[in-house]
Amino acid sequence: MTVLSVSQVNTYIKAILDEIPPIQNIYVSGEISNFKHYYQSGHMYFTLKDERSQLKAVMFSSDNYKLRFRPENGMKVICFGQVGVYERDGVYQLYVRDIQPKGTGELQIAYEQLKSKLENEGLFDEIHKKPIPKYPSRIGVATSNMGAAVEDIKNVISRRYPLCEIVIVPTVVQGDAAGPDIVRSVKMLDSMNVDTIILGRGGGSIEDLWAFNTEEVARAVFNCRTPVISAVGHETDYTICDFVADMRAPTPSAAAELAVPNIANELVNLQNYAGTLDRLINYRITDEQNRLDTISKNSPLSDISKFFEGIENGLDDRYNKLCSLFSDTVSKKDLQLQKSAATLNALSPMAVLGRGYAMVTNDRGLITSVDSVKPDEKITIQVCDGSINAKITEVFHSG
Repeated sequence: MTVLSVSQVNTYIKAILDEIPPIQNIYVSGEISNFKHYYQSGHMYFTLKDERSQLKAVMFSSDNYKLRFRPENGMKVICFGQVGVYERDGVYQLYVRDIQPKGTGELQIAYEQLKSKLENEGLFDEIHKKPIPKYPSRIGVATSNMGAAVEDIKNVISRRYPLCEIVIVPTVVQGDAAGPDIVRSVKMLDSMNVDTIILGRGGGSIEDLWAFNTEEVARAVFNCRTPVISAVGHETDYTICDFVADMRAPTPSAAAELAVPNIANELVNLQNYAGTLDRLINYRITDEQNRLDTISKNSPLSDISKFFEGIENGLDDRYNKLCSLFSDTVSKKDLQLQKSAATLNALSPMAVLGRGYAMVTNDRGLITSVDSVKPDEKITIQVCDGSINAKITEVFHSG
């Protein structure tokens, strides 16, 4: 009797299963349940089930990193892989190498999942939308430099608003390298002091446009300080980039029209504004002239002679009062002067001299005593009408 260990049995069963070709490359359809994604290792573990049975499945990180969507419980899928035995637990399971959604395409599911995620985070909210400058001086364009889109953008901007400078950053817009290159171009234009960024490409399949549905591009557009116009594909094509951008244009040509004004229309508007301004100014001048005429007719100043007549009468009254006051003042001052003159005249030595008195002086001054002179000295005798020079011959003392 041969006795086998548990490990030997599991190894034996695994070897048998590994040698059965039909289950080495097998497609299995079912509904995902018990889905778990261990982010530290990156492996995915889940169960595939139908109405009657279930099958354990595992998809290692070396395979699942290529998935464009995230598997979820309840999702109906078709898994490709091989059936094998996990020897440690003694269970057989499906080792999945690829998963395709059943009924709905892989990219469509990935699109809806990312759209829902970013919408819940608020990246589509209108509050974050920046206004597009009406009169830009520089427009940045991130697109392929060899497609029809870039030529359409250049032609439209040059025709509508030739005052604007166009800064083109050649960008990969399709394939695996497109996502990182779009992010690089957006960041570069955001640092180049442009007024608006046009990001886009021409139409194509969902696979062709997929770079504009990636999370890295969506977040780069959302974090851009410069307003972004998304112009990806044709009018019916909607990408995640369209929802995140500040404005969505149905085509690259439409984006160029939205980014700049039509200079011909602006000139017409300026002419209309100038005409309107002239009319308003003329209306205002006419209104002010009429208003001034009305004021002049109803104002006391309308008959200026009456206005000055009252002032003239007032001046005459003031003049007469002033003359009278001046005459009275002069009379009073004249009387005071006469009195003062009489007083001074009474005190004047000349008045005394007029009564027959004389004033005698020598070279030393006024002579008031006989002791002040001596014989033969010359003296001067002042009388009321002149002076007399004399010489003393003799001096007498009174008493």
